[in-house]
Amino acid sequence: MGLAVSDELGITAQGISTLKRKNKRTDLQYLADILNRYGITEIVLGNPLHMRGGETAGTERTAAFAEQLRQRFGLPVHLWDERLTTAEAQRLLRDSAVSSRRRAQVVDQMAAVLILTAFMENRGLRTNTPANDFFPRQC
Repeated sequence: MGLAVSDELGITAQGISTLKRKNKRTDLQYLADILNRYGITEIVLGNPLHMRGGETAGTERTAAFAEQLRQRFGLPVHLWDERLTTAEAQRLLRDSAVSSRRRAQVVDQMAAVLILTAFMENRGLRTNTPANDFFPRQC
């Protein structure tokens, strides 16, 4: 699960880590630590839609995970279309001459950055309200 956060003005996104999923309790504790460390006020969660825009098996799991995050942390959780972000992240890393081994380690973080950036850009078109957003990319 790639993780990214925005700057305080909600302009840029930076990858911070990749969570290797273990179990619900450990994963939620890790996320709680991240939320506290960065003062997160909203969560953006990648929504794995079908290429044609329909739901997938992962879409239902993601919706359930979003609800768990809402219940546990009491924060707004936004679902955001993550189609083709891994491919775009791979391309950007490859074009940046990142080794294939390193790409494998950071591709989820880069995808998280891309999705959080798209979310913030879309929000900026609607309002100019800055937010400290957090994006865990569901793998």
